[in-house]
Formats: sequence, structure tokens, C-alpha cells
Amino acid sequence: MHAVSLPQHQFARYADMYLHDRRQREVVRSLQAACRSYTRVVLRLRAQAEAEARVASAMARDRARSPARGWGASTTSVNHVPTPKKSFSRSSSRAPSPTSMYSRSQHGHGYGHSRAGSEQSLHHNPSVAQFHGPGSPPMNSIFQSPLFRIRRAPLLQVFVPSPEGEWLSDASVLECEEELKRAGVTHLLRAGDIVWDIAVGDEANVGRMVWDGSYLIDLDYTYSRSGDLPKYLPTLAFPPSYFHRVVRTMGSGNPICHIDIAPWGEEIATNLQLLQDRMKTETPQGGHHMVVRWVHRSSFTIRPSSSGKALRVSVPQCVGPGPGPGGIWLVDPGWYGTVVVEAEGTNEGLADLQERCRGAFPIRAMGAAAHVSVSPERAAREEERRMVFRILREKSRPGEIWIRTVTAKERLLPP
Repeated sequence: MHAVSLPQHQFARYADMYLHDRRQREVVRSLQAACRSYTRVVLRLRAQAEAEARVASAMARDRARSPARGWGASTTSVNHVPTPKKSFSRSSSRAPSPTSMYSRSQHGHGYGHSRAGSEQSLHHNPSVAQFHGPGSPPMNSIFQSPLFRIRRAPLLQVFVPSPEGEWLSDASVLECEEELKRAGVTHLLRAGDIVWDIAVGDEANVGRMVWDGSYLIDLDYTYSRSGDLPKYLPTLAFPPSYFHRVVRTMGSGNPICHIDIAPWGEEIATNLQLLQDRMKTETPQGGHHMVVRWVHRSSFTIRPSSSGKALRVSVPQCVGPGPGPGGIWLVDPGWYGTVVVEAEGTNEGLADLQERCRGAFPIRAMGAAAHVSVSPERAAREEERRMVFRILREKSRPGEIWIRTVTAKERLLPP
């Protein structure tokens, strides 16, 4: 299978050779077929991993309901070997003859050896040894594959040589969608799946696009030169580490995310504090020293609904169908817990955080510029800017996710 055995940088070399010599059409067709097969295999692995996860969770629920019927309860019945009962005659008080003592010792030694051998065979039998661990399931419920990880975005491949170079044109993007149709996997795609045109190269996120539920769209280069997830994908609908190492992040490694924190504005206003934070910075000479800075820090809690139903994410009308049933967008359980929000410890940073909470804070004294009418396009851009954060990976852990506000100073492209 070329998509696995062939080094990734070789695809770009073959694509460049084809663009200079169109007679190598058969090589391109072979590589396109290999990428289609690779994509189908990855999506099958995802279906297998999710099916195994559902079976494992169902088994865990069954064991929780009836702990006496757990897998550890079978250990006694499997390891138990009945001990033979010894029968003594009425003349057993008399001293036995040397011959009978020898025969009895030989028989007892043989029985002990056979019992030890039977116990050893039980412990080394794969079908029986799985019952020895207390509470261990009868199968390995942890899915492992180098091509796909559970609760991570799949990286699908297509091979479309691009005459325009690293930046794909609209025609190249449409051809990538056609390759997905030829592979027969369009109905299996979900919002958030990453599709990589491997013919372009392997530098940063070159050639990588994201499926929004209906079409392939480019990454967003507003705040990063390597590209981040676009605003059309609500971050709360995916696990916090869903795109880790699939969409590469340059610099600090803190990816851009799009979160609307207005529903938790009152809780953020209640928990807001101005604190001193110590951080380690690197000097141009390579040394490290500690820097003390002021930050506005608050937190809010995302709780599952009391009825057991998943929380819905409010999205604009321009957003495509989500990965949930019926195309709806739901909050992923990986976000349940505490979310810590940080902003700059300045008046501007505080004002920016208050604007993101939309009315949860007391009305600030505004100047004359606040009464100037704003066009709908500019208002929409300001609303999008208020939902831009960065996930702080070095501070985050399961049940506690740290995010930081992103200001206009970090913007690379003009508004």
C-alpha cells in the first residue's frame, strides 16, 4: 500500500515530476488509488474504534449495575481445583510396610506434579488468564492503531497535483472533493475531518483542509502563519485535544479556538480576579528568567444538563451541519468541568473581557465614540473577534481547560 509504505515527501516529488512531464499519468493514477484506499481504511478504523468503545462502555455499565457478576467473580471458579479426599482404613493405625510407604510417596509426588502442571497451564492459557485480573474485561477494549486514535481527528489523504504550488486554487479544492467522491467516503465524512492533499508537501499545514459538513474549506491564517481552524467550526463541539498534531501549531503550541463565553458571563463576572502571574521567558542569548505580570483571571463551569441530554452549541446560519445526530452541534463531554479564562491585566484587557461577556458586567462609562453608528459588516467582524481564544496546553488538564483572550495585536492579516 503506497500510502503507508511510501515516504510522505516522495508524493510531492512525484507530483512535481508529473507537472513537468504529463506522460507519467499512470504513476499519478496509482498514487491516487493508494490515497483513496488509505482514506477508506482510516474511516473503517474510526468506525471500528467507536464500536469497540460503545461495547466497552456497555460492559462497564453492566458491571456497575451487578458487581457480583463482574469478571473478577469468575476467578474462583476457574482457579479452583478440587482436592482428592483420602480414605483411611480401620487398620491405618498400624505401621505401614516399606513397600506401601514407597508407593504412597510416589503417588503423592505424582499428584502434586500434575496439580502444579494443571495450575500452570491454566495461568498460561490465554483464554483463561484474562479472568485473573480483578474486574478485567474479557477483551482488550483499548483500540490502538498508528493510523487513527479515538477522539482525535482523522487525517485523510488525497493526491491532486497543484499547478499553483502550495496554495491550492479553487479548482484544486474542487478536485480534492471529487477524489473523496471517487473513494466513496463522502457519506462517512463528518464536520472536523482533516483532508490532506499529500501531493503539495509536508511543510507545516500545507495542503490541509477541513470538512465543514458539506465542503472542504481552507484553514484560517489570521493569527498564525501555519494556519488554524476556521471560525465555521465551534470548538466546544470537539474534544479539547481533537486536532492535536493533526493541525500543526507553530510557536508556543497554543492553538486558536472559537468559543462564545457569553452564556457564562455572570459566572465569569463573579469569579473575576486581578492576579500576579509568574512566567518563564527566554532571552535572545538563550537564557531563561522569570517575569511577573498582571492578569485578569476568571473561571466558569460547563455542566451536563440534569435531564441527561447533551448541551447544544449556538452557531450562525452560515455554519454547516454538525457531527451530532441530525446535523446539530453539541458540546463535547471533554469540556465538562472548569474553564479558566485569562486576559491582560490592563484596562484594555478588562474591557475586552467584558465585551465578550455581553452585558454581564456593569455598564462602563463610554466616550463619544461609542455613539457612532457601526455598519453591519463591522459589527459582525467585532462579534467574531470576541470569540477568539487560545488554549493553553501547558496549563490544561482533563476537567480543567485554560484559555486566553486573543487581541488585535496578535492579528497577522488586516481586518
